[in-house]
Amino acid sequence: MSSRWTDQLAPSLDDFARLAREAFDGLPEPFRSLAGDVVIRVDDFADDETLAMMEMEDPFELTGLYHGVDIGRREGLGPAPEASRIFLYRRPILDEWCERGDVGLSEIIAHVLIHEIGHHFGLDDDQIHHIEDAAD
Repeated sequence: MSSRWTDQLAPSLDDFARLAREAFDGLPEPFRSLAGDVVIRVDDFADDETLAMMEMEDPFELTGLYHGVDIGRREGLGPAPEASRIFLYRRPILDEWCERGDVGLSEIIAHVLIHEIGHHFGLDDDQIHHIEDAAD
């Protein structure tokens, strides 16, 4: 009997983008509306410049990144001077998914996306972790 995994391929960048869009579309209002101008991009890894900026040597350490002016630091309620972007990094997310083995890939992608949207709202990592801990 052949394993059902023998003919499976790893989810592609497009698969990740679809899962991220589904996670975003599933967010409650007004959370989704407030994050609406964020561009979501999926790459295999962060580039060398980003890793250097984050002081990381191992590209598997970074699963996501927010880049932009958070809504708390914008002047007025208008758009940011540059589009805010959320980067999701496919290979590190896949690695975490394989290592954990106790949650679905969609759940991990949604978790990373929501974490980065928290930065878009002006929250730092400690504040985001506190909210995540309170929700568990």
